[in-house]
Amino acid sequence: MSAASEGRTMTHPEAGREETRMLARRVAEAALLEGDFVLSSGRRSDVYVDKYLFSTEPELLKEISSALVELLPEGVDRLAGVELGAVPLVVGASLASGKPYVIARKGAKDYGTARQVEGRFESGDRVALLEDVVTTGTQAVAAAERLVSEGMEVVGIYAVLDRREDRSPQRLGGFPFATLLTMDELRVGKGI
Repeated sequence: MSAASEGRTMTHPEAGREETRMLARRVAEAALLEGDFVLSSGRRSDVYVDKYLFSTEPELLKEISSALVELLPEGVDRLAGVELGAVPLVVGASLASGKPYVIARKGAKDYGTARQVEGRFESGDRVALLEDVVTTGTQAVAAAERLVSEGMEVVGIYAVLDRREDRSPQRLGGFPFATLLTMDELRVGKGI
């Protein structure tokens, strides 16, 4: 979809609205929890999206992974995912697209190869970074910066869910940003 390559947060053409509503409903039913939760930002929320509940269901993971692949611009050489949460997504998207992937660690391990990025890549590779839930974007931006420090070009950050309060920026930490779903769409999907 060309809208994603332009970095729009909302990437759904009108023809895909029903598909988006169906995906939002499925993700909400699987992973949107109601209660009192502390988010990664430190803020409290009456709803929480448990990414492990949607990323561990094979059929839903397959649907989400295929939808993420549709967001990607032309010319991507490789996919990347942030450890641990985005690993199932990047594996699913790799299988759906045939593109190889790497895993961006949150920090270099202090044993073995001590790499920040796991998997094969070459300097200059055009990489799409996949993320599950973006609350502040801190983890995704840090991972994108690690990929850049390894010589890759990050063409954008592509998330399943944007739960930021200010969704107006089309960029996240200087990187193009696109998402499949918003919290408003999940709330509607669950009827709350």
